[in-house]
Amino acid sequence: MPRIGVYVCHCGLNIAGVVDVEEVTRYAKTLPDVVVAKHYTYMCSESGQRIIQEDIQAHGLERIVIAACSPRMHEKTFQKTVLEAGLNPYLLEIVNLREHCSWPHSEEPEKATEKAKELVGMGVAKARLLEPLEKRRVSVEKSVLVVGGGIAGIQASIDLANAGFKVYLVEKKPSIGGRMAQLDKTFPTLDCSACILTPKMVEVTRHPNIKLLTNAEVINVSGFVGNYEVTVVKKPRYVEEDKCVGCGLCIEVCPVKVPDEFNEGLSYTRAISIYSPHAVPNVAIINP
Repeated sequence: MPRIGVYVCHCGLNIAGVVDVEEVTRYAKTLPDVVVAKHYTYMCSESGQRIIQEDIQAHGLERIVIAACSPRMHEKTFQKTVLEAGLNPYLLEIVNLREHCSWPHSEEPEKATEKAKELVGMGVAKARLLEPLEKRRVSVEKSVLVVGGGIAGIQASIDLANAGFKVYLVEKKPSIGGRMAQLDKTFPTLDCSACILTPKMVEVTRHPNIKLLTNAEVINVSGFVGNYEVTVVKKPRYVEEDKCVGCGLCIEVCPVKVPDEFNEGLSYTRAISIYSPHAVPNVAIINP
């Protein structure tokens, strides 16, 4: 079984002002496979880190448990500490006594201490099962999927495309633009909404690095960061996109009226129509 070291940090009075760190340390010494357990004012300080490194060498420690503040703050610090002492940085477990014990239970020191002991016990149990990990480089697909063709998705797509990424912009409506396309002015400047949005919509269609998929939805995502596989279903327009020039003649001769989705059903359009006055792509769609 691995040889485990447990180190309880006072964090000044942030932890020690509520939690009985000496009691927690005594408890840690009774846990299986714990070879050494100590408490110190600031484990993240140079002297605190030195204590950990010296113990790794002197006691042949194979796992380290730090009971201190949030791992978000100092996990990288302690990973570097154990690495410099010859221990794999992923054989480290952080137990958050500050945010999980002393701060939320500041008026209940006895309960905070008992909770701290339980958390340390769980941390040791987890540390016992940790396995070393090695960093490696892997190739990734240099393309990006942006879901949603509102102003945020449009701007993100343009920025990413300008940075050299191949961008797939997926929008479930027949046109990009989102809510902003339905507004007359923007807050708080009261600038013309279409004046800001329309040039960006056009840029999406002209940018060589952007593939626009409208009337489409993501139905499945698998894989992992850098190598996702995404399934997109593109619903039919019942109009051939590469042949439609957006002239509107089909709309003029259509006799059937239906509620206008773009105008939230407050007006009517034809059964075949172009989704909005500034639709991109400017292609008709039959509303089934």
